[in-house]
Amino acid sequence: MSEDTVATSVRRTTLTLPAAQIGPDNPLPALCPLDETHSIDDRARAGLPSAMARQIGYEPLRSVLPVRLRDGYRRERTPTDLDAIVIENDRLRATVLPGLGGRVHSLLHKPTGRELLYRNPVLQPAAFALNGAWFSGGIEWNIGATGHTTLSCAPMHAARVPAPDGGEMLRLWEWERLRDLPFQVDLWLPDGSDFLYVGVRVRNPHDRTVPVYWWSNIAVPEGERTRVLAPADAAWHYGYERSLRRVPVPESDGVDRSYPLRGDFPADYFYDVPDGERRWIASLDEDGQGLVQTSTDLLRGRKLFLWGSGAGGRRWQEWLTEPGTGGYAEIQAGLARTQLEHVPLAAGEEFAWLEAYGPLAADPAAVHGDDWTAACAEAAGRLETALPRAGLDAVYAAWRPYADAEPKESLATGSGWGALEVERGGYELPGTPFEAATLGAEQQPWLNLLHTGALPATPPPAGPSLVGPHWRDLLEAAPSDVQGGGDGDVDYHLGVAQWHAGDRAQAVRSWERSLRVGPTPWALRCLAVAETEAGETSRAADRYLEALGCPAGTGPGTESGAGGEGAGDGRGEQTGDGGAVGGAWELLRIALAREAVPALLADGRTEDAAAVLARLRPDVRERGRFQLLHAQVLLAQGDAASARAVFDRGFEVDDLREGDESLDATWHAIAERLTAGDGPLTEDVRARARAEHPLPARYEYRIRPAIGRQS
Repeated sequence: MSEDTVATSVRRTTLTLPAAQIGPDNPLPALCPLDETHSIDDRARAGLPSAMARQIGYEPLRSVLPVRLRDGYRRERTPTDLDAIVIENDRLRATVLPGLGGRVHSLLHKPTGRELLYRNPVLQPAAFALNGAWFSGGIEWNIGATGHTTLSCAPMHAARVPAPDGGEMLRLWEWERLRDLPFQVDLWLPDGSDFLYVGVRVRNPHDRTVPVYWWSNIAVPEGERTRVLAPADAAWHYGYERSLRRVPVPESDGVDRSYPLRGDFPADYFYDVPDGERRWIASLDEDGQGLVQTSTDLLRGRKLFLWGSGAGGRRWQEWLTEPGTGGYAEIQAGLARTQLEHVPLAAGEEFAWLEAYGPLAADPAAVHGDDWTAACAEAAGRLETALPRAGLDAVYAAWRPYADAEPKESLATGSGWGALEVERGGYELPGTPFEAATLGAEQQPWLNLLHTGALPATPPPAGPSLVGPHWRDLLEAAPSDVQGGGDGDVDYHLGVAQWHAGDRAQAVRSWERSLRVGPTPWALRCLAVAETEAGETSRAADRYLEALGCPAGTGPGTESGAGGEGAGDGRGEQTGDGGAVGGAWELLRIALAREAVPALLADGRTEDAAAVLARLRPDVRERGRFQLLHAQVLLAQGDAASARAVFDRGFEVDDLREGDESLDATWHAIAERLTAGDGPLTEDVRARARAEHPLPARYEYRIRPAIGRQS
């Protein structure tokens, strides 16, 4: 080894960033999915290639159960120390965040000092993941179902493991709970290598076929002359009008879409890479320099996501980072041609592949020339020189035996859910130990159910539910509270599992049976959701009011009202929302209020909706989500002027979801009523309202052309 060579190392460190706290999870079970913008209807699917159409229709996600929603974050950022792991050789330095989904935060090319990724200077959660909190930047590992993984802001297990070249590699692993699958991500940098190697394995330990979703998302700097190249002359375009159509590459509708800033609105381009072509994608700047990602052939899909140059896309870019920070686009790689698909994995089988990430320098004249084929050939040739396709296949073959290597030293700890599933199923998973020591308080009741057949009593409010078929069977066999043989909320948890399985009628019966022991806000809320889904708005509103009327401390194993009025109002001994005394109940009431107000408005109960908001703590009412609800209540009460004043004072909805048009819809509904006065809402009035009251820039999050107010 020369004096200038740095031996490959894997070490722990601390990364300090201005960060908003992730906050507590939502205590209510996620019975319905958050609105997922990536979907198409059956009619649109009918015109697609048969294999694609079949995989788009295969096992869509019904909810994110058993995962809870992660919506307790805010937007106040303070300097925060984050656990990080650095993988480094003499050419590259990769910084990984094991506590945040194993995100590769940075990939620095040391000879040039160039950051190859879009490196977000802050950690700001936003409602983009399937279960809420997500943040932009770096390389993320998306597994589970269409969308950003529920592990986006969750801890991963991490350890040092022997690497194929005799050095060390970093292994990340977890149990993905939406599909009940263990997976691992191995990262290593051989001495002298300009490429970060990433070996990925997804295993199916079950006796049934399961759907698999995987996309590696790479955020790259956006620029006027940044171009994304991939070996395809056509792509499947998905816009937020929710249609999927095949378009030519690079030019579509008169615009060269390979330059991310040349589109007006956010869009996805899934490149139709021909069979037999090497799988790669690159983002290169005006000098022909940037990042290239390539893989073995199993990871077949390649995609460009762009925010576009329109006002909504720009506003979202600002929302996700510090003002004045440059924007980003995403180049991505996945198991299927599009992200609307799930791929079947047979019982006892696994998917495994190798990815490589590194710098690429190409002739800028060729990269930015008019000849798309020549531009791609230039990039492909440079990649072949830097990392031959056969060489990548050889690295993959060398890695495969090491995928089973047992970890040498733990560097970070993930959740205990994998350990619980291994205890239940007796799975042998070489290389990814889910140790019993990781079992925590959330897993203990279920461990008891597994070993004794009974679910023990836990302090209210109810903890997380498990919904897998095996857990549902155990719950069905467990003594019910009504039978007098059990002392836990068996019927409530059974109802959640039955709902997840699609047996909604039986779920309702289980929740109603749980009420015979005593009313609980969590069971009443589940019944409210069931009524809403059935179109019974009046009964849903009744159930929400009943849930909000339950005294704090109500539940099996407690005396009704034990928490007292003070605890119900969140005045217990606590700091913020997550305090030990009263905090859990305050979180529950906040979550209930957020759902109850729209339900009450849907049933025309404006005064009840206003009363629910009035009973919240003043600091909670000032949050952006509740300010938006306040404006909607005022509008429903006929006070459009006061509703407009709420907008004029200004607010930010911390958990605004990508594709959510409620700000736009509420603003224009207020404008129409102010324009119409006491008169009717004619088309002329609506047109004048839009012209005279344009949506202020601070509320501009539209990711598709304005389509008018939805009635």
